[in-house]
Amino acid sequence: MKKEKKDQPNNQEENNQWETKKIEEKNNKENTEKKSSSKEKPLFKKAGELAVDVYSTEKNIIIQAPVGGVKKDDLEIVTEKDMVIIKGNRERPKDEEIVDFYTNECFYGFFRREVVLPEETDPSRLEADIKEGVLTIKAPKIEREKRRKVEI
Repeated sequence: MKKEKKDQPNNQEENNQWETKKIEEKNNKENTEKKSSSKEKPLFKKAGELAVDVYSTEKNIIIQAPVGGVKKDDLEIVTEKDMVIIKGNRERPKDEEIVDFYTNECFYGFFRREVVLPEETDPSRLEADIKEGVLTIKAPKIEREKRRKVEI
């Protein structure tokens, strides 16, 4: 009785599949090594997402977001239909060169957040302010008459 290698196939079709699988594994390994050793920057960076609170008062829709460490000049707020888009960039402070991270939870870099407003608002009267590292955006609600009598 002939001993067969454990990983090798028994027939020609299995042999072809086995060889294809081994070639794919080798290519994947080479690609992974190239990616990890490559110093090329990706064409598109993934934007970080900004945490937001959205709530309603009697006259406004309020959006609040923590933006500590972000300069006013590095923030952009745009309205588009029923949406508010917040874009910005948070740079890592460069006091000393980092040797190693023990914990890395803070996000630095480009961020973007789109917030769909839950009620109709007046985009021309939008207000924004930063206090103590918190961005607050006020979007005034459009007041419509809920009920009115139509004269005949």
